[in-house]
Amino acid sequence: MTNPARPPRLRRGATAFALAALVGSGLAIPLASPASATTAVAETAAVPVVPAASLVSTGTAWKYLDTNVDPAAGNADRNAWTAPGYDDSAWPTAASGFGVKKNELAAVGPYMPATKLAHYIDGDSKNTVPTYFFRTTIELEAGVASEVDAVSASIIHDDAARVFVNGQKVAGFLDARVDDASPSNLQYAGESKGDPVVSDFTVDPALLQDGTNTIAVAVYQDRETSSDAYFDMTKLQLSPKTDEGGGTDPVVAAPTRVILTPTETPATSQSFSWLAGDETHKSGAVEIGLAAGGDTRVVDARAVGAVNGNAKEHFSATVTDLAPATAYRYRVGTEGSMSEWYTFTTETPGATDFQFVYYGDAQIGLDTTWPAVVEQAEAKAPRSIGSVHAGDLINTGSNDTEWLNWFKGMERSATSTNVMAAPGNHEYSGDKTLASWKAHFEYPLNQPSTETIGELAGRAQGDSDVARQYAAYFEHWADFAAETVYYTDYQGVRFITLNATRDTTFLKPANLPGCTGAECPSTKVQALWTEYQAAWLDFVLKESPSKWNVVTFHQPVYSTSSGRDEAVLREYWVPVFEENNIDLVLMGHDHTYGRGYKNDDTTETRGMTVGPVYAVSNSGAKHYDLETEAKNVWTNNGATQVIRGERVTTYQVIDVTANQLTYRSYVAEKVNGSKSFKLTDTAAERPVYAAAEVPAVGEVFDEFTVTKYDTGEKWVTEPGVETPAGPALQLGEASVAQGGELQVSGSGFAPGSKIALELHSEPVALASVEVGEDRAFSTTVTIPANTPTDTEHELVAVLPNGKTVSTPLTVTAAETGGENPGGENPGGENPGGENPGGENPGGEKPGETGTTPGDSTPGTSGKGSGSIATTGGASFVPLGIATLALLAAGGGLLLWRRRAAAETADHTIG
Repeated sequence: MTNPARPPRLRRGATAFALAALVGSGLAIPLASPASATTAVAETAAVPVVPAASLVSTGTAWKYLDTNVDPAAGNADRNAWTAPGYDDSAWPTAASGFGVKKNELAAVGPYMPATKLAHYIDGDSKNTVPTYFFRTTIELEAGVASEVDAVSASIIHDDAARVFVNGQKVAGFLDARVDDASPSNLQYAGESKGDPVVSDFTVDPALLQDGTNTIAVAVYQDRETSSDAYFDMTKLQLSPKTDEGGGTDPVVAAPTRVILTPTETPATSQSFSWLAGDETHKSGAVEIGLAAGGDTRVVDARAVGAVNGNAKEHFSATVTDLAPATAYRYRVGTEGSMSEWYTFTTETPGATDFQFVYYGDAQIGLDTTWPAVVEQAEAKAPRSIGSVHAGDLINTGSNDTEWLNWFKGMERSATSTNVMAAPGNHEYSGDKTLASWKAHFEYPLNQPSTETIGELAGRAQGDSDVARQYAAYFEHWADFAAETVYYTDYQGVRFITLNATRDTTFLKPANLPGCTGAECPSTKVQALWTEYQAAWLDFVLKESPSKWNVVTFHQPVYSTSSGRDEAVLREYWVPVFEENNIDLVLMGHDHTYGRGYKNDDTTETRGMTVGPVYAVSNSGAKHYDLETEAKNVWTNNGATQVIRGERVTTYQVIDVTANQLTYRSYVAEKVNGSKSFKLTDTAAERPVYAAAEVPAVGEVFDEFTVTKYDTGEKWVTEPGVETPAGPALQLGEASVAQGGELQVSGSGFAPGSKIALELHSEPVALASVEVGEDRAFSTTVTIPANTPTDTEHELVAVLPNGKTVSTPLTVTAAETGGENPGGENPGGENPGGENPGGENPGGEKPGETGTTPGDSTPGTSGKGSGSIATTGGASFVPLGIATLALLAAGGGLLLWRRRAAAETADHTIG
């Protein structure tokens, strides 16, 4: 499909210009009568003008109330204070912004308020004013309201905020804690976000009216001891309708935030998401074709919503019926407003050598640190198939500017490789239902359900209050977990994403059945949500077809920074990781670096472990302090950190080959006070660490290798530690004759495992052996005498898991002793096969119907050795007679050969 930009519809101004041009050219154009002309001018003059400038900004005058008095006290409608007719004449008036810091007129983060708010109730610093109220008005001339097509606005708030226009709520930020059932407006709500938050939103133009319009805002402190508060509205701007019919022409503007996300079948399908280039774009599609050129096809996208006050629509589409290992070109958007062409390559099934990148929290420094981190990672991982992100991509889920900056940093990699992200607690900030997350990303819908959580599903069966409540939770979570708990398989790696955030606000179903008692799931929601995912994870790991399994989530099971400890996650998830011997557990949240293992996974070799690797990374500009050794969560819970660091920003590149994952963490940025500590001694009661200088930017900060063989054995080794060799077969000889014996030995196999030895191409069982504690075995096998000699063969060891180890083997024809009479089997039951001396000396044509080499029992399959044996059912023959008989047979054979040669027959003795 080709999508040339659609020419814009002719505007009024363009029409007037065209008419003037025609008049100027001398063309005769019928003119309206004077009366008609007067009417037309009057109608044109009557068109109202929508103000172009923002109607509210910093410095706008607001009425405000900061006296700990509910402005709607005594009124049945708690929001009565937001209505246009409310009497606010007694409220003071001042210019924005408004703020306070520890009861002083001082900067709140980067913002300096113009007007100080009252802070404490009765001077008590532990009893702050919970809610502040603000009102202002805007004036619209007659007819303007109906000409407004869109309203966009921005506020700065600390902490939570709600915005009303003419008495109707139009936006809420961090306001999930506001209790709408309470009759009082004086409430603590929100989350402590440090600096004030910038939030964008839109207003339905239908709420506007000609004349006076009232804008009301409530700002909530998050707690009684809150140290600051801030409010300002920096923009409230109107957009006019632009065509005669009152509608809006699609504006030519390319889409943004284009991103690839994986499906369950990345070899043959691909998901795409993007943000419309303009709010007038109401549909979207993917145009896709081979990167080498040729025809393209168009796949319609679905609109997934406008979020965070940004009126532009988000779109997602999944394209199927792609070819594996194939490069494609694509673009997305709407007719006349398509993106540039991008390329990607589908999964290559069976391929082993590639890279992927692991990022910790981006979150802070999204317009500075984050783009630099991604740029460095892309340079270090040119063969990357994608990236995994351990949550907190942004600082506030409802902040559209932060999402904009995150996508700018990922612009190159997200359009060409898959992004596999886990939500963090900050994705829920101001967005308790993850509307923004689900608008930006399209992930496989293979989240937990009652069919994939095993025995846990049984708790929801029955008619008891407990069972009904379990059923309600499981039904709600099966829907809510969509696109936050998922997996995809890519070239031998199963990438699994979990949702470690446990906010009961979003975990609670809308209509939860009643239940009382300790057995009710409502008494243990956070633990149950974690257990629910653990049951699914166990299912997903046990049925995984991939050799490698990597899990990503946000809050760490082994925390690294001061004051953090996720005991619930550790209780339910670590046993699943360990039982299934998962390879990498990649986490974020702590804004420090840490990597290590569970002590149960140690070996006798220092620097070598055998179980999962746990890693915590920080890829943004926010930094926390490490926990003290006395309170080290790892050490105090049966785990050991190999390395840890603070005030350092890293990214990780993982190289995947057939038998190894090589993990390297690189320094992307370090700030003053950066530190690193490396494990030096594990023999002491508590691990001993030595301080080490953080390497320079671009250098390796941490490194290890995970080696896993088809036997199922796995080792994690530090640099310089030798990894045990993998399974291999050794043959006594590279070739063996039909029916011959062969010495076979093996090394590097799992101790105690039982190995089946087979001869291929067509599988023929040879022997079964048990591997010793030295990981080796040795045995002798007999190659079947009827093995073809014109076929390539392998000696194959079949492992208990069905995987195989093989080595080439050449099978040659059995030795015949040249012209030695005795044919195929001298010394057997019938020396010489059909040759004389058997039941039919000379046979019909010797060699034509003789026994197949090797068919006799071992030891009697003669190789021209001249051994003597009985023939037919005759009794023992004295040596001399036997010799004469043998000579006679030889003479007869010689005569037959000459006759055959004379007749040019093509027969030989086998």
